[in-house]
Amino acid sequence: MAVYTNVSPNDLGSFIAEYDVGEVVSFDGIAEGTENSNYLVFTSKGKFILTLYEKRVDPSELPFFLSLMDHFAHKGIDCATPIKDRKGFTLKELCGRPAALISFLDGISIKDPNIENCRDLGRALAEMHLAGSDFKMSRKNDFSLSGWKKLAIACDERADECAPGLSKIIHDEIEFLSKNWPTKLPNGIIHGDLFPDNVFFLDDRLSGLIDYYFACTDMLVYDVSICLNAWCFDLDGSFDAVKAIGIIEEYNKIRSLSIDEKQALPILCRGAALRFMLTRLYDWLNRVEGAIVETKNPNEFLQMLKFHQKISSSDEYIMDIT
Repeated sequence: MAVYTNVSPNDLGSFIAEYDVGEVVSFDGIAEGTENSNYLVFTSKGKFILTLYEKRVDPSELPFFLSLMDHFAHKGIDCATPIKDRKGFTLKELCGRPAALISFLDGISIKDPNIENCRDLGRALAEMHLAGSDFKMSRKNDFSLSGWKKLAIACDERADECAPGLSKIIHDEIEFLSKNWPTKLPNGIIHGDLFPDNVFFLDDRLSGLIDYYFACTDMLVYDVSICLNAWCFDLDGSFDAVKAIGIIEEYNKIRSLSIDEKQALPILCRGAALRFMLTRLYDWLNRVEGAIVETKNPNEFLQMLKFHQKISSSDEYIMDIT
């Protein structure tokens, strides 16, 4: 979440008037995130999230995202869902941008999750994967190998401004992953961005998942590898194997990981680290003047990548899990 497009009170009032959600009381921009403009909207009937989809989002893909959230909600997954206006539409336009009003989930994100938070995440991730098994739509992952190559080219000339030698590190890693990336693991709908700021907790229990705008069709275990990167490195940069075991043990109770999926974890974790390092690097090099957005440090994922490069076996993540 972030704010790139400023919305005036008059524009917002006219937009909200098309819904049966009461009148606008107040609204605030949300600085977290990187992709779209988001506002927390308070009305006389409750709280909602207003999302304006920015230029990096393909408008033709928005029906996929909104339908997926609706599908998950009907499957019992606690997630934010699109609100229909009085004419039954969920996708609209505001300030020249595609826009949607989304339900508000109670809870807070946790910046430094503990082991129980990680266990909750593992269960929720597996439940989400199973719930998506009968979703009829599909979407290519724009941020897999081909997407990383495009980002690497876009960042190549200035990558070393972020860290010395980074351009060569990226080139070498893409060459390695191109030769070793798995292609025959179970596929399905993945979240693709399940960081702690996209998972809410209430009374120390997981209360919902948000921000499905990187959701796509890809290897299910790749979603697990994203979570290992996002949840299992402590604030000092060290890898917490207990948290990793917690995620995978609880996931495995609901959706059993195959031997091939477990063996692929080191490669997938390297890919996930590279993916987020590249998108952060691109945003770091191309900061939008005047935008209310928190620019995240690419070097955090560079350190994760270096850690994963030293891992030779999935046993070093999951030990004796079967």
